[in-house]
Amino acid sequence: MLREVLPRLVEQGLATSEPQLGFRVIEVSVERLNHLTDARVAIETIVTRAAIQNGDLTWEADVVAKHHALARLTDEAAGDSVIHENWLIAHEQFHLAILQGCSNPYLVDTACRLRSIAEVYRCWSAPEQELAHRDVAAEHRELMDAAIGRLADLAADRTEAHIRLTTELLVAGQAARSVGP
Repeated sequence: MLREVLPRLVEQGLATSEPQLGFRVIEVSVERLNHLTDARVAIETIVTRAAIQNGDLTWEADVVAKHHALARLTDEAAGDSVIHENWLIAHEQFHLAILQGCSNPYLVDTACRLRSIAEVYRCWSAPEQELAHRDVAAEHRELMDAAIGRLADLAADRTEAHIRLTTELLVAGQAARSVGP
């Protein structure tokens, strides 16, 4: 089973394979996070625009439903690891619901892979830093409203701001962690 999983992790950009050395988890750094952020912004804004252009009523309903689930967990997530884990799942499902309106599976797949790689960085940084200085509920509500309102430019702007703010807070969290108390 491990022989099957490791090559898939390499394909997804979550691990590397080196002859005679085996497999390693990807190296994380601020520079790599910034490159990843730029790639995510480029791809996710394209996919978001396409989703808004092509998404149907079923897509809209799914975006609203996933937002509702996320919003219910957002207020409860602080301090409870089980609820926080459920929030992370709901958060991913909300963003994926928006992307799923895009009719190009290659773009959606690329966006999803980049989002998966970004999750490595959530573990790398202090998680409380990310939520401490933002109104994440408002960010998600504004993104949902722009998406179902068919405001592609606004939704792309909100997507970019959401991704970039997350990166800024992850970098700040890592810096705080490396300095220590």
